[in-house]
Amino acid sequence: MGDRLDGLTSAQVATSKRNDVPRRSSRSFGAIIRANVFTLFNLVIAVLWLLIMIFGEWQDGLFGLVIVANSLIGIVQELRAKRTLDRLAVVNEAPVRVRRDGAEREIEPRDIVLGDLILLGPGDRLLVDGEVVASEGLEVDESLLNGEADPMHKEPGDRVLSGSFVVAGSGAFTATKVGADAYAARLTAEASKFTLASSELRDGVARFIKYITWLVVPIGALLIYSQVSHHADFGTAITGAVAGIVTMIPEGLVLMTSIAFAVGVVRLGRRKCLVQELPAIEGLARVDVLCLDKTGTLTAGGMDLGAVLPLRDDAPVEDALAALANVDPRPNPTAQAIQARYPSAPPGWAAGQRVPFSSARKWSGADFDGHGAWLLGAPDVLIDPDSPAYARASDLAAAGARVLALCRAPGLDGQDAEAVALVTLTQRLRPDARETLAYFAKQGVTVKVISGDNPQAVSAIATDLGIPGGDRAVDSRTLPEDDPDKLAEILDSNTVFGRVTPHQKRMFVGALQSRGHVVAMTGDGVNDVLALKDADLGIAMGAGSPATKAVAQVVLMENRFATLPHLVGEGRRVLANIERVSNLFLTKTFYAITLSLLTVATGLAFPFAPRHSTLVNALTIGVPAFFLALAPTIQRARPGFVPRVLRFAIPAGVACAAAVLASFWAAHIPDSSLEQDRTSAVITLFLVTWWVLVMVVRPGTAWRLGLVAAMAGLFVVALAVPYVRDFFAFDFDGLYDILLAVGIAAVGAVVISLAVKLTPPLTRTDKSSVSSG
Repeated sequence: MGDRLDGLTSAQVATSKRNDVPRRSSRSFGAIIRANVFTLFNLVIAVLWLLIMIFGEWQDGLFGLVIVANSLIGIVQELRAKRTLDRLAVVNEAPVRVRRDGAEREIEPRDIVLGDLILLGPGDRLLVDGEVVASEGLEVDESLLNGEADPMHKEPGDRVLSGSFVVAGSGAFTATKVGADAYAARLTAEASKFTLASSELRDGVARFIKYITWLVVPIGALLIYSQVSHHADFGTAITGAVAGIVTMIPEGLVLMTSIAFAVGVVRLGRRKCLVQELPAIEGLARVDVLCLDKTGTLTAGGMDLGAVLPLRDDAPVEDALAALANVDPRPNPTAQAIQARYPSAPPGWAAGQRVPFSSARKWSGADFDGHGAWLLGAPDVLIDPDSPAYARASDLAAAGARVLALCRAPGLDGQDAEAVALVTLTQRLRPDARETLAYFAKQGVTVKVISGDNPQAVSAIATDLGIPGGDRAVDSRTLPEDDPDKLAEILDSNTVFGRVTPHQKRMFVGALQSRGHVVAMTGDGVNDVLALKDADLGIAMGAGSPATKAVAQVVLMENRFATLPHLVGEGRRVLANIERVSNLFLTKTFYAITLSLLTVATGLAFPFAPRHSTLVNALTIGVPAFFLALAPTIQRARPGFVPRVLRFAIPAGVACAAAVLASFWAAHIPDSSLEQDRTSAVITLFLVTWWVLVMVVRPGTAWRLGLVAAMAGLFVVALAVPYVRDFFAFDFDGLYDILLAVGIAAVGAVVISLAVKLTPPLTRTDKSSVSSG
């Protein structure tokens, strides 16, 4: 056994199989290229571009540049996000403690080799499979693998699996399976992956794309047939058909969505926030309940030992306290605070059997030869509620102190313990906690303080921070765990909860979600892992245990509670702006579909050429969408993204199409040319879609008004400068046609406003919840 506990030698390490699981905090470079270049819409646009090059004029092939622009912008933005995530993921990787050549050392996870002796302590995550060779009260939680809520006691000879984590005790195991052979190799590899996983927003955009694809094929075929059969000039017919099909495609919608997410990742990365799952940004915007674990979140890390208050004169209080604090080779923050005053165990206090601290028990203990069994833990768990010691502990807790009871007991089962001293610990409030909590209150995010500490102590801190309802603390041992509805009702109507077990934290998240809440959970300890995993958004502190950082979607690398408002703000910015951008792109799609169907039904030529759609789309959609996707906002996201966008885009698109066709038809007189008719239609098209842009950017801040005005100015330049006018084939048939086009556009703008207003709910932002941007 001694040899097994010395670990491998350097020579054995050099010849052993490594834990060669590649670090994948982001998509590979090749995957990024494929995702941005080889898309369905890029293929469709390429085919249409080839048709124009064969049968039309090269000026009408400008839309082909969309493929290049979309691909390059998407690749550049995702590469920026990749660099940010890769850098943070490396920092976030917790080192692994091993013993080699008889000495303990820390190594990177990928440097583990088959046969390594890996040392374990509370909060450690198991990255490879193995066999336990040493155990001092070692308890391993395997719930993420098998769903079993109770931790498993591990003794020498027992098997342990990657993907589990230590909740109590310490020990060591020998790695028997590493790399791809390990049980949870996939879970480990995906833990910090930049992923485009499912979300309401992405599902909504994908649904738009699917429906539009179904529409483009039959409508495009009808349009080509109509144009070719009604017009003798085959090149003009193909050009008109291509203009309609290209305009139907929301080619920039996926791009702008990806850019908004990628830029969000980069912005959060600058604040030292590691986004481990991309949809976490969406979750940030939807959160309406934030569950905070008091220790490490509202309070700064670490504690200070306050007073040691003996309850009996004949008890060796300080010796027992020093012995208990120094019995664990991996002391928790409580033991570390006591060790600062009592750095070593007293002579003659050799520990035999011991029980490590766990959040479920809320006490630890050890049997010392010649001195009996001693326990240290929560007074309301160890002490008789009718005793004077219990009352005194309650008074201390009500004053805001964290109180522990030092007890002598006949055994290590927690029964019949006799309190011999009370120990107080002082916790330091985070200086930014009050301001951060005020932000969430202002934004309508309900805060729930959930802690394993005494309810009175938690209430005192919550009251000091000004949390609404903080003066009323609920003792979670009294909650009806067998009645989910009643539990959810209590959670809805109360703010502060003490003596919460890890299992209850998980139940709390589920109960709040059953009431329709989007729940974020913060935590840093191993007791928070299950709740973080189940929450809609898990947020771990960078100094937290490896297990919490592995399951959380967001890791605050600098442990700053004040970073949370920036997280929420970034999520809201992304979602609100993608909804705005979707309104623009889908309006374009629906006016193109409507125009195509109307031209098929009437036998008219298509009202504009591809070069016209390129110009108008760039000025009213492409360029504005790029800026809008990155704009600030504090609107809280609401469910129903798809219905809201459709209720805006369909009526707006139909009204735009009607105005454009009316202008095209009204401009047509026996001696007018197709170019002149199309010029009138394009002027109307720009004005009505420009009005849609005005509606989407509201409320009108200075930079938004400047953006809208600049787009109008550029269109005027295109009409006024001879070279540009000739390039885009604008041909005016007198002032009358221009005034007619403007007049029809004005009527169309009124119709669009009324159509959108009479189709609830509005997609534009509620003024009460929008920043000045």
